[in-house]
Amino acid sequence: MSDLPRRAVTRSAKLATLPLSFAGRTAVGIGKRIGGKSAELVAQEIQQRTADQIFKVLGELKGGAMKLGQALSIFEAALPPEIVGPYRATLTKLQEAAPPLPVSTVHRVLAEELGDDWRENFLDFDDQPAAAASIGQVHRAVWHDGRAVAVKIQYPGAGKALLGDFKQLARLGKLFGVMLPGLDIKAVLDELQERIAEELDYLREAEAQHAFALEFKDDPDFFVPDVIAANEHVLVTEWMDGTPLSKVITGGTQEERDQAGLRFVRFLFCSPARVAMLHADPHPGNFRLLPDGRLGILDFGAVNRLPDGYPVVFGQLTRIFNQGDMDTVVAGLRAEGFIRPHIEVDADALRAFLAPYVEPTAVEEFTFSREWLQAQAATVTDLRPTNVVRQLNLPVSYVLIHRVHAAGVGVLCQLGATARFRDEVIRWVPGFADDEAVPLA
Repeated sequence: MSDLPRRAVTRSAKLATLPLSFAGRTAVGIGKRIGGKSAELVAQEIQQRTADQIFKVLGELKGGAMKLGQALSIFEAALPPEIVGPYRATLTKLQEAAPPLPVSTVHRVLAEELGDDWRENFLDFDDQPAAAASIGQVHRAVWHDGRAVAVKIQYPGAGKALLGDFKQLARLGKLFGVMLPGLDIKAVLDELQERIAEELDYLREAEAQHAFALEFKDDPDFFVPDVIAANEHVLVTEWMDGTPLSKVITGGTQEERDQAGLRFVRFLFCSPARVAMLHADPHPGNFRLLPDGRLGILDFGAVNRLPDGYPVVFGQLTRIFNQGDMDTVVAGLRAEGFIRPHIEVDADALRAFLAPYVEPTAVEEFTFSREWLQAQAATVTDLRPTNVVRQLNLPVSYVLIHRVHAAGVGVLCQLGATARFRDEVIRWVPGFADDEAVPLA
């Protein structure tokens, strides 16, 4: 951890450069416009360079800011691939190369959190971490009753650094407003800050993971390791072996890819109905394919609590879109807050934008592929003011749902999975299979 900028004044200084950089680039842009470049082209150049600077600074900060950068990935739709690509690569590299805590620090944290006699809880404890993430690391151990366990330890100071970064980044609201004029950025940032603060509380994570473990106990499709002990900064759960989904992506058979993809979708869609929660961090590192074919799920720090299950209107609007009634779709999206009152959208442009994403629900069987995703990305990353995606808003209640859908589609395309995904939507997404009208107020 020695190479992480830990002092608050250092982190604040780095983050404070962002709005100043934007102001400077705006001034340069005005000069170019006078020199004959179109306003649209100048705006696009400013957005690209500013976004590049944002991601560069977030990458340098690592730790909590890296976690924040991942959360802010919901804005990647507004950015060109040549910027987003290096950013993702930087985050991946940082996460894989996260320096482990010194053994002495691990022992100190365990003593502070579990007491000086913390070793009495374990028959064995591996000082070398089995996995590292942005705000903590995982050690393999043997619990005092002989069970193999995973011990998740939060980096000292990670929470303070993360929340401090978020307060600084709230100053970037105007910048994202330029990129996405239809988006209520302040509401989205407030929601993200609240959700990420929850991820820092391992007791809250333990509560969520235990609920999932109880619901899916002896399930034929899924396995969730149960919680054994927890406090705010240390979480002890059952250990889970299995093939990481990332290895299925790189070396799995087509049958394994299809099986994993179908279970992946089933888990995400059935959880709100069965547990009243949605796992909100669906990247390959959090999933394992077990020898018996079940899908194992890890990391419940980010969950979307949905006491009423999946939003009924989501299924209704998807069904109505497939039926071709765009007037009702536009009215429904406006009623839900996806289109703000002062924004007008072209229905045909909206249909063209949404069609590929709804396609998996309109056919009996669908194949996700990288080529299909790249074709959609070409539309989304068009920064011209006429691009309909720039006119859309992300309501607070859909922030994590959007995060799950965007990341989930990416995982399915990496898998190249073919399956009857529509059947899962019919079974688990309320409103999709019936003919109820959409409430428009």
